[in-house]
Amino acid sequence: MASSLSQTVLLSILFFLSLRQACAEMTYLHFYFHVDDVQTNSTDYGAISVLDESLREGQDNSSTLIGRAQGLQAEVGKDGSFLTMFNFLFLNEKYNGSTLAIYGRAPLGTTIERPVIGGTGKFRLAKGYTLATPLVFTSTQIIYEYNVYVWHIETTDD
Repeated sequence: MASSLSQTVLLSILFFLSLRQACAEMTYLHFYFHVDDVQTNSTDYGAISVLDESLREGQDNSSTLIGRAQGLQAEVGKDGSFLTMFNFLFLNEKYNGSTLAIYGRAPLGTTIERPVIGGTGKFRLAKGYTLATPLVFTSTQIIYEYNVYVWHIETTDD
């Protein structure tokens, strides 16, 4: 009896996962992550920062604001790498109020690949990845170019 129940549960899970994959929509997003207030003082290994930075359409600081990157980062590697936990909160018309949850290791000075581990609003059941390429990295300005590939269930309800 228990094995029959286990098989039914397993088949139900497999059915749900295949249905989810069949209904998932892939969305590509491209934007720029601007660090609005660069801290010029040096930090020690283990430092934790709370972030609320702008996501913009372009590399210029006056380009259209499309969202906010809100979250935490902690310096976890003696090489200067960080562990990051962000929510990208979108403010533009199409994705207004929707979020993507990004989590992962961020080594400095290279293109950073991190997983998308969830989402809300238009990005429900989101899975995917981000590629963040540093464009500007000075003591007064930091800008990353983001390419985001996300699979999600597009919903029409608000």
